[in-house]
Amino acid sequence: MANIKAFKAVRPREDMASKIAALPYDVYNRFEAKEVVKGDNDSFLRIDRPETQFDDSQDMYAPEVYAKGKAMLEEMIADKRYIKDQDNAYYIYQLTMNGRAQNGIVACASIDDYLNGVIKKHENTREEKEQDRIRHVDTLSAQTGPIFLAYRHNETIADVVAKTEKEAPLYDFTSDDDITHRVWKISNEADVLAISKAFNDMSAIYIADGHHRCASAVKVGLKRREENPDYDGSEEFNYFLSVLFPDSELMIMPYNRVVKDLNGLTFDEFIAKVSLHFTVEKSGEEPSPKNKGEFFAYYDNSWYKIKAKSDIINNDPVKGLDVSLLQDYIFDPILGIKDPRTDDRVDFVGGIRGTDELVKRSKSDMCMGFSMYPTSIAELFSVADASLLMPPKSTWFEPKLRSGIFIHEI
Repeated sequence: MANIKAFKAVRPREDMASKIAALPYDVYNRFEAKEVVKGDNDSFLRIDRPETQFDDSQDMYAPEVYAKGKAMLEEMIADKRYIKDQDNAYYIYQLTMNGRAQNGIVACASIDDYLNGVIKKHENTREEKEQDRIRHVDTLSAQTGPIFLAYRHNETIADVVAKTEKEAPLYDFTSDDDITHRVWKISNEADVLAISKAFNDMSAIYIADGHHRCASAVKVGLKRREENPDYDGSEEFNYFLSVLFPDSELMIMPYNRVVKDLNGLTFDEFIAKVSLHFTVEKSGEEPSPKNKGEFFAYYDNSWYKIKAKSDIINNDPVKGLDVSLLQDYIFDPILGIKDPRTDDRVDFVGGIRGTDELVKRSKSDMCMGFSMYPTSIAELFSVADASLLMPPKSTWFEPKLRSGIFIHEI
């Protein structure tokens, strides 16, 4: 049973939403973030990445950096760029990209559901990546970047969403990347109860994106419990900000790869080794795989279609993933890339950048690009249900949720 609850949101004034909304903090490196916010006093990226307000010599993880983020948020609330809703509500966050819309329920999810496995993960997290967001959430006493969760399609929720979207939205704007963002508020008591019950009847919710942010929010909640030993479970620190989407509306893009060298092999030697488990042919077709078990590789101005032979097709939730086939039969045994998390001979290219980026990288700092078939949401669910973990960089979700549209105070 999933404990998903309505909450009192802190959110932008209507005329400020498009100015405040920002891409997630981890989309940018430090230099890029500083460039984005230069001369912009409204972008939420200033608060998500408060080191942008300091000289480059400043330790970006120092206490005064997080304190600056807190001060800027308090300033935006004080001057009414943000408003505080006084009633517990759900919100619909609709993102439309290339004519395809996905409708998420903005809500708070229970840290206990994360701890007991009702909220299922498919990636491990790294402590050092969590620490920054732990300090950020704890200092601001607020969660500012929602966790992207997924659930199996539910008719009750779909009906409430369809009914609510006949009303005028709170926000309706198109961001610079041509994504349209619309928000509706669900505060009708019957609708709030219907949504709560629908989620309560679900045995599992899945983290689609934001594993590190989720783990950080949970650890802050546990820290607050230690600091407040008389807590009763109803306190806001027991919950974390989320947007929950039905699986029927989600699209996962491929997470492509580029490699720096062929591990001392000539191209012909490389192809000979690959051909033990794959068919390989030069290709003039669009280099985007149409089926599982297919890859396209770019090398020396040509694309090659690589297709897995039947002997390596696997029904195991993890070993059967295309990213696993590539790693287990090409990257590891042939290219000597044992751990793609740490090996600088491999890099990852989000599917949103297209195959042209693979060509560009292969002609500049790398030598070969691999165009992947995307992991499906069903595969993600299967891995999580089996309490297994995906290889790194298995999924690329688009469009990205904006930060700063919803804030959950803890």
